[in-house]
Amino acid sequence: MARPRKKARAGYMISAVAELYKLHPQTLRLYERAGLLKPSRSQGNTRLYTDQDLERLEVILTLTRDMGVNLAGIEIILNMRDKMSEMQQQMEAFIGFVRGELRKGFSAEDRRTVRNAIVRAMPPKAIRIEK
Repeated sequence: MARPRKKARAGYMISAVAELYKLHPQTLRLYERAGLLKPSRSQGNTRLYTDQDLERLEVILTLTRDMGVNLAGIEIILNMRDKMSEMQQQMEAFIGFVRGELRKGFSAEDRRTVRNAIVRAMPPKAIRIEK
């Protein structure tokens, strides 16, 4: 059974990308085999590179051409970049959650819980520090 293919938003064919970046198409195929690039495919199984793929290709070319990094090193660097981006998104979501909770402050239910507690705990007070 044939599995459905991903549809590209806007795609550039391998020949156009190779010409644009002065690469041989085999180099792009090599990057795909190494797992560095993952272009989508058309109905006719033609590789279609999106703008996001081209941005990733520019990073790969900078690492190879300007910095002399080999394919194994590029794979590690790209994986680290992806993980750092994911962690950044998680941190931003966490910061948004904390800010939302701070904006809420203590609700009426929280105050009632403090009054009914076995050991009363007063809400924390802000401490002013002067220089």
